Amino acid sequence: MSALVYTLFVLAVGVERLAEMVVSTRHARWAMARGGVETGRGHYPVMVVLHTALLAGCVAEVWLAPRQFTPAPGWTMAALVLACQGVRWWCIAALGPRWNTRVIVVPGLPLVTSGPYRYLSHPNYAVVVVEGAALPLVHGAWLTAAVFTVANAALLTVRLRAERRALRWAAREVPA
Repeated sequence: MSALVYTLFVLAVGVERLAEMVVSTRHARWAMARGGVETGRGHYPVMVVLHTALLAGCVAEVWLAPRQFTPAPGWTMAALVLACQGVRWWCIAALGPRWNTRVIVVPGLPLVTSGPYRYLSHPNYAVVVVEGAALPLVHGAWLTAAVFTVANAALLTVRLRAERRALRWAAREVPA
């Protein structure tokens, strides 16, 4: 895979992320119209910057370092990235209009336990972890993979705390 083809691959992931943002915005409006409460706003801009930096870092490292494509690990990582997109959209489908990129809970709605949530409580975060390593490693951008992985671990610590707090609050708000 040439650096140009890899760049186009990363851009395709970026377009997919933009599609997610469109869905997320629509779903956030749905949640707020039903009494949804957002928590964890402070970390959200950091998350947006980090995920944008992942895409930029992938391309920059391959063009500036330059990194070589090695077929066996490269194609394996590309398959993982594609699988991540499938699981991510499975998460979105399972949560329906409750899915968005923010931490918004609607009091009174039960936890989703279908789809990938039957197996993991936070499958989308598992996808982000895998994709954050796999996408750069498609073309050997190991520095981007390492930096994103460490920064994302710190961010997920904050985000999971905010999400757990929000879900505990929503559970208390359920009418008797």
